Amino acid sequence: MEQQSRGGCRRAGDGGFTLLELMIVLAIMGILITIAEPNLKQAITRAKESVLREDLFQMRDALDQFYADSGKYPAQLTDLLNQSDKSRSYLREIPKDPFTGAADWVTVSLDTEDGGVFDVHSASPLVASDGTAYNSW
Repeated sequence: MEQQSRGGCRRAGDGGFTLLELMIVLAIMGILITIAEPNLKQAITRAKESVLREDLFQMRDALDQFYADSGKYPAQLTDLLNQSDKSRSYLREIPKDPFTGAADWVTVSLDTEDGGVFDVHSASPLVASDGTAYNSW
């Protein structure tokens, strides 16, 4: 019995893909990646902005709690950490700024003789997606 060769069809013993099929798949993948890349970058920036907002909220809340407990603001941010008095721990650690990657926050102190840090801002010079600077949040 002779096997008849059908035009364009593969025989049972042939395996793998042709070069044309691989090129088509790679072209489709390239198009999809090109479309998805800007969305991924925007999602990462939005996530960092959310982390920054939450960190600022938590540190400002800790500053207010410190003021409510002691009647004055802390001299520096590290005063909010658990040091000697375990009942007065306001933060576990000073968070890192998601844009600078360091705990290099800009602190705003009172102009009175007691002084004290009453506000905190990001040290990043970058501009947010809404057009405001991160260091003005």
